Amino acid sequence: MDLTLENLPVSESTTRLVAAGGASAILAGVGFVAYFDPTRVHFFPVCPIYALTGFACPGCGLTRGFHALFHGDIPTALHFNVLIPIWTLIFAGSLVSLLLYAVRGRGLSINKLSPHLLWVFMIVLLTFGVLRNIPAYPFTLLFP
Repeated sequence: MDLTLENLPVSESTTRLVAAGGASAILAGVGFVAYFDPTRVHFFPVCPIYALTGFACPGCGLTRGFHALFHGDIPTALHFNVLIPIWTLIFAGSLVSLLLYAVRGRGLSINKLSPHLLWVFMIVLLTFGVLRNIPAYPFTLLFP
């Protein structure tokens, strides 16, 4: 049995509604992070990897970075996480795909995404995660 979105035993209106809910959740998260400064309020979750080990994962600093980015402070956003342009493309692509699915019944085609590109992205994440935790200059610049 093929379990693609087109073959799931769910009505088209239900999947469009779920896509609209997902897009709404992303937009609410954007508004929340844009409004509340994560460096001043302390109700944002702490990275579990950092809390347990003291090592920054490849996603550490994204909340603070997105807050800075939403306020037009690109250098600060890049200071918190230098991969924020890549994450911005991923989140924006997800939002656009969900909105398109909610409106027209099909989102962006991600079937054409190369497995090689995904492997490169995973290697970049792993390399970045290791490099940002090396306690020597210039790698300390990567630590959030």
